[in-house]
Amino acid sequence: RVHQRNIADAMLVGGVRLADPGRIDVRGDLGYGRDVFIDVGCVFEGKVELADAVEVGPYCVLKNVKVGAGTRIAAFCHFEDAVIGPDGVLGPYARLRPGTELGPEVHIGNFVEVKNSKIAAQSKANHLAYIGDAEIGQRVNVGAGTITCNHDGANKHKTIIEDDVFIGSDTQLVAPVTVGRGATLGAGTTLTKNAPPDALTVSRARRGIFGQCRAGTQ
Repeated sequence: RVHQRNIADAMLVGGVRLADPGRIDVRGDLGYGRDVFIDVGCVFEGKVELADAVEVGPYCVLKNVKVGAGTRIAAFCHFEDAVIGPDGVLGPYARLRPGTELGPEVHIGNFVEVKNSKIAAQSKANHLAYIGDAEIGQRVNVGAGTITCNHDGANKHKTIIEDDVFIGSDTQLVAPVTVGRGATLGAGTTLTKNAPPDALTVSRARRGIFGQCRAGTQ
């Protein structure tokens, strides 16, 4: 704790605002810009870089992470081997796994997991989603409950989502698959073929007589 307090004191001299200098753990190389704020209980491992005006909420774990200027990280986030662009909004309870690259102004919300994926500027996945082995363009909205089905039991496959796509809630993207620019996927869609650009793609289970279900697709 003496060693950690010495680190904390040096950060305070360097202009970092710490909610409590006695409750921070730096276990590697932590770089920081101006006007950085770190709340209590955070752990920094490996090489971590926090650019100007970054805010890190309480009880976050960052390992080998680069965070762009102005990004706000809410409580209980866990990031590893990731690059986060400027002015992002992340968490609470967000997880970034190795190979994640986020562009400017990306929102990753509560209980969203991203792995080995690139997400371009101003795209959002705000609730309860899994994004794995994907490339997501700009201004994409990923609805709650959406997952990329990237593993077929033997191999990993890629999902490509182009710019300006809207993905409705509870959608499954069965990779390999591409969603064209400007497309809309209706809520509950299971996508197994490429979705055309600037078009609505919907899949539904139609209810037949006596409660039986029949598959229906538009």
